[in-house]
Amino acid sequence: MLKINNTSCQNKGGSQIEDSKEMAALGNPEMLTRKIKLWDINAHITCRLCEGYLIDATTVTECLHTFCRSCLVKYLEENNTCPTCRIVIHQSHPLQYIGHDRTMQDIVYKLVPGLQDAELKKQRDFYQKLGMEVPGDVKSEMCLTKPHLDPQRNGETKPEDTSNKETTEEKQEEDNDYHRSDEQVSICLECNSSKLRGLKRKWIRCSAQATVLHLKKFIAKKLNLASFNELDILCNEEILGKDHTLKFVVVTRWRFKKAPLLLHYRPKMDLL
Repeated sequence: MLKINNTSCQNKGGSQIEDSKEMAALGNPEMLTRKIKLWDINAHITCRLCEGYLIDATTVTECLHTFCRSCLVKYLEENNTCPTCRIVIHQSHPLQYIGHDRTMQDIVYKLVPGLQDAELKKQRDFYQKLGMEVPGDVKSEMCLTKPHLDPQRNGETKPEDTSNKETTEEKQEEDNDYHRSDEQVSICLECNSSKLRGLKRKWIRCSAQATVLHLKKFIAKKLNLASFNELDILCNEEILGKDHTLKFVVVTRWRFKKAPLLLHYRPKMDLL
């Protein structure tokens, strides 16, 4: 804050000079910008558990500390507190109170050169090593990270050709398979409460990248419920977090048992 003394001409004049400098800086954005080295902000974009850059950033809703999803889930298998501040996330169901932080992950990928490409390459090599088809969502992300460059413009992004815009949009619609090329999961949705009715078609097949939240919305729509938040979905009598993907559930909760994946739904219960 600038302090101006109206009784002193000298102070008033000095304040006017400071004001003019400030106005000049506001008029010139370059004077307000400065370069920040990556290591100066590393503490804000790295995982405290593995000390690497955040991958699949996941935030604890209770204290808003962020970690790699795989690191946090593994940690919470034996603990119920935040690794940073040690606050109790939940006494019995800590995984219910963590969520994917897409904004933070986008920031990390933009700040760290080559990190997203390296992570996608690891995922692709992992599936190829196991002889499995690369899931459609990984393929789509790989396509999005490859910019179309014009060699005649020193690597700058090639301007959009408006004449072919409609043709391109039509081709994208043809290529959009609505996750049909993803790894698929067969599910049986059973109701284990007398307060809700069962589904007419309880057998479904969908992308392994779908989340528990998608299933909640699907069930709520089929049962004409006022809100999907009124539901709990369980696997092996354990409540599933809304951000868990079906692939994650199959690996960590169903443990690759024979298909279909059996899930139960019931009215939401308040956890003490």
